[in-house]
Amino acid sequence: MCFMLLLVVALLSLGGRCLYLQHFRSGHYTGLSDKQHRSWVTKQPQRGAILDCYSRILAASNRKQSIFVEPRVVKEPKETSTRLAPIVDMGAHIICKLITESRNPGFVRIKAGAEPHECDAARKIYGVGVESGWCRDYPVGALAAHIVGFTSRDNRGLGGIELQFDRQLAGSAGRDVFLADAARRPIKLKEQASLVTNGTGIILTIDTTIQQFARTELLKQYKEFEAESAVAVIAEPETGAILAMVSLPDFDPAKAHLTDPANFRNRAVTDQFEPGSILKPIAAAIAIDCGAVGRNEKIFCEYGNYHGKGFGRIGEYGDHEFGDLSIREILIKSSNIGMAKIGQKVGKKRLYTYLRLFGFGKPTGIEIPGEVSGMFWPVSKWTGYSVTRIPFGQEISATAMQLVRAFCILANGGHSVRPHLVKAMVDSDGNVINLKRPGRAGVGYVIKPDVAKWIVTDALVGVVNEKKNGGTGWRAKLEKWQVFGKTGTANIPKSDERGYSDSDYVASFIAGAPAEDPQIVILVSVRKPNRRLGKGYTGGAVASGVAGRIIEKTLTYLERKQQQATGSYFASGAK
Repeated sequence: MCFMLLLVVALLSLGGRCLYLQHFRSGHYTGLSDKQHRSWVTKQPQRGAILDCYSRILAASNRKQSIFVEPRVVKEPKETSTRLAPIVDMGAHIICKLITESRNPGFVRIKAGAEPHECDAARKIYGVGVESGWCRDYPVGALAAHIVGFTSRDNRGLGGIELQFDRQLAGSAGRDVFLADAARRPIKLKEQASLVTNGTGIILTIDTTIQQFARTELLKQYKEFEAESAVAVIAEPETGAILAMVSLPDFDPAKAHLTDPANFRNRAVTDQFEPGSILKPIAAAIAIDCGAVGRNEKIFCEYGNYHGKGFGRIGEYGDHEFGDLSIREILIKSSNIGMAKIGQKVGKKRLYTYLRLFGFGKPTGIEIPGEVSGMFWPVSKWTGYSVTRIPFGQEISATAMQLVRAFCILANGGHSVRPHLVKAMVDSDGNVINLKRPGRAGVGYVIKPDVAKWIVTDALVGVVNEKKNGGTGWRAKLEKWQVFGKTGTANIPKSDERGYSDSDYVASFIAGAPAEDPQIVILVSVRKPNRRLGKGYTGGAVASGVAGRIIEKTLTYLERKQQQATGSYFASGAK
């Protein structure tokens, strides 16, 4: 009787347990069963391409085969390495080290971009497999490295446009769900959980032909003068489109892992420096626009020795001794004293307000990571020195991009412009989803059109044309195209104490052409040219000739392009 009672209790308990598992916990165990019989396969999207303004490829992703080893199943690493070495053309000891030191027991990549015959041979070795994945290619190499940037091994953007637009370029992965066997090998497709969305393509304003002109000429000068670094930026003044941007030293994006990290800096937006005399045309335009001085007004330049209470002593470059000079002559001869007196006439508040309108002290908004604001103190921090030093480019620092933007305003008749690199974004179906249309950045003017035109077509043309009158930009003079511009030779501040270095300079030339209807604005800036070479170190000697050659090649190229498109030439501004 006792046995029967125990049997009934046992059966009731078993029935209760079955009821609990099948009714109350059925969802939980069904889920576990499905999970054991399902396998997920993630499908990676193709990263969007980066193209120049004529759809030339700067960066693109292509499928490539990679050979890998699964360390946990390899019993004899030395034997496996010896068999694999001649197939992948690597040392057996290197392969063995990769296998034995891998932190991932299930995967270690041996060779990316393997050829089909290498993959076929590798598959025959136990523990060795082949996978297909996207690899990033940079067909123009170092040519546009700082613009395009580079990616990591897992295709994440780490610099330039690749980093700035990583989310858009990356796309989104898809996932397929398969029925799997006990070893979790896919047997049959069960469902498509999500679709792959390939990355968005980006079309830039950069023209690789003009980029090549700029890089070739700048690299030649950079090496010849044994400089620390150099930049060149070319922009379309009416729209703010950047046609070329070169920063030296540069690197090959495909070999970024072998590059000195210091070379990753795009110095056109990350490095700020005191502009020196290339700021003088901006300050002069401000003075004329606000009525502080007249175009024909003479300013006494103190024969090279100007001093007073509250602003110290100011001299001229090369110990020049100037008397009465007009605004035009001050710019041509690059008088520091003339500009200091102009600053005093304008006054602190007006000078600060105008320079802010020209974009100093704030980022331009160019679509490149790492852009800095420069240094431009608010008026409350100015001293008696400030209003006399800023007009000739001291006590203010700016990036190459900020200076290009400011000169685009002059070349664009006083209209504000917004520098930009992205022309359009195109999704994987070919639909344009974001288009940079040409147009001015705002309504109205920073300075009056007639003032901007006079500075460009008269004063700055004189800097290039009038060598005998002291014009320092004569090396940029061209036969066909009328160039306007301004040289600058800025002492580099000492890093360990107050004052300026007597041996280190930034040599710059900012220019444009044709003067009557500017098609381009260009800045060439070379940091620390080697003075010991005896070849010169000024903006005129180091930078103006380079800019002239780039301008000539660029305008000739643009003219031919326009003729091909319309059958006519744009106005050359020939003399």
